[in-house]
Amino acid sequence: MIKIGVINVSDRASKGIYEDIPGKAIVSTLKEYLTSPFETVYAVIPDEQDQIEAKLIEMAELEACCLIVTCGGTGPALRDVTPEATEAVCEKILAGFGEKMRAESLKYVPTAILSRQTAGIRGKSLIINLPGKPKAIRECLDAVFEAVPYCIDLIGGPRLETNPEIIKAFRPKQK
Repeated sequence: MIKIGVINVSDRASKGIYEDIPGKAIVSTLKEYLTSPFETVYAVIPDEQDQIEAKLIEMAELEACCLIVTCGGTGPALRDVTPEATEAVCEKILAGFGEKMRAESLKYVPTAILSRQTAGIRGKSLIINLPGKPKAIRECLDAVFEAVPYCIDLIGGPRLETNPEIIKAFRPKQK
């Protein structure tokens, strides 16, 4: 079974102060995009770099998630440390993901320049950091997801198939 990790990084959601809407938005979006059956490995954790790093490592290595999507903790606030945690656990950083997501977000809000989303590879897992607002989550995933299945192919993960009416995965044509 294909496993996909979803982590909502939020002090307040992790304490039950407010509902975990962003994490649920990621799962809902992935269910629209993917026709491949998958199991979700899910967590809501506080904005603590050591806890984020530990959860990313657990999902990549113990749970064998081919894709791990985080939301929250990507801004400039003092407690926003998700990109630092991601960079600490990844062997390769894929800066193009963050560049593309910020470019897309700038179409909607000028404060997108404050966002520090990134992506990287740990073993056979692609890790993508998203902002914490559900609308921005969808905009950012729409912007980059065409490249996700091929990236997972390249790192030795399972083949993810998408619903081409929603999002068309790009894979180079075979000769």
